[in-house]
Amino acid sequence: MVGGNSDLVALLTSWLPRQRWFAGKGRPWAGLRVVRNVRLSDLLHHFVVEVRYADGGLADHYQIPLVVRPDAPYGHEAFFVGKSADGLVYDGLHDPDGSAALLAFIRGRTAHDGLVPYTLEELELFPAHVIGAEQSNTSVVYGDAYILKVFRRLWPGTNPDLEMTRALADAGSPSVARPLAWLDGVLDGQRTTFAFMQEFLRSGTEGWRLALASVRDLYAEADLHADEVGGDFAAESERLGAATADVHRIIAETLPTAVGDAETLRAQATGMHSRLDAAIRAVEQLRAFETGLRAAYDELARQTSPVALQRVHGDYHLGQVLRVDSGWVLFDFEGEPARPLAERTALQSVHRDVAGMLRSFDYAAQSLLLERSLLVEREDESGLRYRAQEWATRNRDAFCAGYASVRGHDPREEAALLRASELDKAVYEVVYEARHRPSWLPIPLGSVERLTSTD
Repeated sequence: MVGGNSDLVALLTSWLPRQRWFAGKGRPWAGLRVVRNVRLSDLLHHFVVEVRYADGGLADHYQIPLVVRPDAPYGHEAFFVGKSADGLVYDGLHDPDGSAALLAFIRGRTAHDGLVPYTLEELELFPAHVIGAEQSNTSVVYGDAYILKVFRRLWPGTNPDLEMTRALADAGSPSVARPLAWLDGVLDGQRTTFAFMQEFLRSGTEGWRLALASVRDLYAEADLHADEVGGDFAAESERLGAATADVHRIIAETLPTAVGDAETLRAQATGMHSRLDAAIRAVEQLRAFETGLRAAYDELARQTSPVALQRVHGDYHLGQVLRVDSGWVLFDFEGEPARPLAERTALQSVHRDVAGMLRSFDYAAQSLLLERSLLVEREDESGLRYRAQEWATRNRDAFCAGYASVRGHDPREEAALLRASELDKAVYEVVYEARHRPSWLPIPLGSVERLTSTD
């Protein structure tokens, strides 16, 4: 049986660190162990592997569906894992036959060796293809009807994306795609979400793409301001702010809430200091801004006004929203996948989500500036930087205004909390970019510099 062979373990040991969704990059291994191998079809094997680390830290678990073939079909080279004693091994989610077999298993509603599919309605069989760049998970689209998100790194328990989306859908929110099915398993003795399927919104356009189109329009007009170009995005940003506020309202009405006090804010600030300590050890460039960062966190620690706490999105940005005919739709409610589940499901201020979106507006403007600055003369760079900041400021303000129009409270009124939250997010981005996209590192570093320059 595939999975008991040492050659397969060797293949995965080589292949796994090269995947974008692998979270243990740079950590020395103590070993890899196959903890689950379930055969779902003649071709598809469902693996869960445990990666142990030499530093003694907690082991990670990854879900790796694999297809083992006797042949090498044309076009499969991009997702080839390697050769084992049982045949040629491919990533089962990228292999069309493998992803089709996974849909058939979920559609069948029959548990198998601890894997349990749940469906909310009858599903049809459609051709499959993987969409988007590999991030923390892998998303498979079936026809133009369903999208299945397979959680690559597994955390014991119910995934927040499933929990939050179902709560919003049950409450009648128009701002989420309809949940259709999910796949459960067992990890560390706990029922765990392995995959989650929703309606595929084929007419939707990602917020990130729309924002970039607006920024390009601005850069193409040499003598116009952000509010004068035909691709002005501010009206959409305001609608997005309103949709975000409405989602927060429903979450607060359907899931647990609490009120934080001064001690809560001090604890938040302490966490931010701790994350900064780790970030500075990882990225030395942050040390130049340490004084301003810690001053912002200390200002938060001095706040005494009560703050409302609730469940939030947790990793909110323009890549997590779609513009459809009826308005904005939010997705991927699992939070930052690198953080333990307990942290992602903890009650927090909505400023965490607001800060994430404000950071995303900066990213949209600055990413194109980073790209375009390589193509223009140096004397033009200052003008482009001004235009980028003007676009970001206009859309950040519009988002907050839209949010306030629904909830009756502008998140900018708690300036210390919002600023500290945004800086905490920017510090996270610095570490992420240093590890995954070093060429993008100037974007979050520049934001940290701007946000701390008022101290």
